[in-house]
Amino acid sequence: MSELSPSSVPLAWIVGVGASAGLGAALARRFAREAFTVVLTGRTAERVEAIAADIRAQGGRAIAAPGDVTDEQGIAKIAAQVREHGTLRSAIFNAGNAVRAPALELETAQFEAAWRTNVLGGFIFARAALPLLLAAEDASSAPSGAGSLIFTGATASLRGRPPFAAFAAAKAGLRSLSQSLAREFAPRGIHVAHVVIDGGIDGERLRNAAPQRVDDAGPDGLLQIDAIAANYWHLHSQGRSAWTQELDLRPWREPF
Repeated sequence: MSELSPSSVPLAWIVGVGASAGLGAALARRFAREAFTVVLTGRTAERVEAIAADIRAQGGRAIAAPGDVTDEQGIAKIAAQVREHGTLRSAIFNAGNAVRAPALELETAQFEAAWRTNVLGGFIFARAALPLLLAAEDASSAPSGAGSLIFTGATASLRGRPPFAAFAAAKAGLRSLSQSLAREFAPRGIHVAHVVIDGGIDGERLRNAAPQRVDDAGPDGLLQIDAIAANYWHLHSQGRSAWTQELDLRPWREPF
């Protein structure tokens, strides 16, 4: 593979990368196939390194940058690393923790942890990524703009129900954050989008936690991770005359 100058290399920075058969990894593989260098951030260094190594083995460019999205200083250091390796064109926030407990059994620490990962983490990541995206926009002559900032939401982003009070409050906060950022930064050329994942994802987490649900879903009854990733790429590729701020994805059999 020929060497490229850092300024000519498009980068996608993806946080919330964990399982190899998970959405974060699928997003990384998709953007790598589109000739992006992907920067992968997740809390478990071994998993992040393994996914980056797999992408490199397939001929892609991947950088493992493990870290906790709620660690402001750590994320700032990764942002500086991103700047050194190319031009940030897409930043994707895929972190989340689905706390599950009835309201009277839900501990304050659990509620706060859900908020810290989803809302505070989303804010810390956006504040680190946006200056890099804006710098790319200022240097770009492309009519469609230079960058995208995409957040992963859930059914809980739109409605709360037990036993997911903490998760719903956190995901609703993240959705509101995405809307605020879209209104502020869309006029500056940054496409900010929020993706509502309305249904079960056919990935490692669900298969391990609820194998019966996977069996009961039937053909295409769960969201396929590569199909979700294709929609994220579509969002990033949209021309600015017809941007989507919120996209909801669900299996054909999922009620809504």
